Amino acid sequence: MLSVPKSRFVAIGILEALGVATGMAAAAMLPGPIIPILTQTFLVWQLAFSALLLRRRYSFNQISGCLLVAVGIMVAVGSGSNADRTLSRVEFIWPAVMIISCAFQAGASIIKEYIFVDAAKRLKGKSLDIFVVNSFGSGFQVLFVLLLLPLLSNLKGIPFAQLPSYLKSGAGCLVNIGRNTPGCDGAPLLPLLYITVNMAFNISYLNLVKISSAVVSSLAVTLSVPLSIYVLSLPLPYIPEAAGLSPFFLLGSLILVSGLVLYNVSRPAKPVSN
Repeated sequence: MLSVPKSRFVAIGILEALGVATGMAAAAMLPGPIIPILTQTFLVWQLAFSALLLRRRYSFNQISGCLLVAVGIMVAVGSGSNADRTLSRVEFIWPAVMIISCAFQAGASIIKEYIFVDAAKRLKGKSLDIFVVNSFGSGFQVLFVLLLLPLLSNLKGIPFAQLPSYLKSGAGCLVNIGRNTPGCDGAPLLPLLYITVNMAFNISYLNLVKISSAVVSSLAVTLSVPLSIYVLSLPLPYIPEAAGLSPFFLLGSLILVSGLVLYNVSRPAKPVSN
């Protein structure tokens, strides 16, 4: 299993690092409820990459469901055109950056699916362990995130010379125990909770990719969309303020979920051999 070509994991690391960097930069500028909506472009990108790279064919219902997801996103995002709507005070570039980050993540997931398919041939029918994929992919992701730190710091207005002291301050905030440091509320419990949930999510997601496909896995993840939209609109601890949901935003969410349901009730597409 360890002899699987590492160039694919390098590609996964680059794409996921770019996805994390762009996604976090955009999420910091967007209201909470709009984030689960924009991340559903992940499914649209996956369908496109799956058809292009894995040569899969999709039924009319699956394509229609994907288009409904896209329409729902546009309706929800378009709700910010007036002053009283969800994205009224957000520059257009940040939703666009979030959508681009989903493209990077979708590309990485398609490569993971290809690795599992190709490994079945290389290992003579044996199954590739998900921890091999997760470890190599995450390792290269960490490497490229570190390499992207100078770029990210410049985007946030932090000179490269000040980056070491900035990282030191961040580490101090992470282990903030009984200090009440401003901006570090909830540490270290919240960061540790995030890491735990993130690891559990990655393992579960990869296992589903292994036994089904990347597109089916993303559909399972999207079941959390309605709940996320509602929860992120509430005045929760550590979230600065609750966000109001406009009628257009709710309509876009309903269209999006309808698209997911339509796609989900369709038969999974079968791969077409070359």
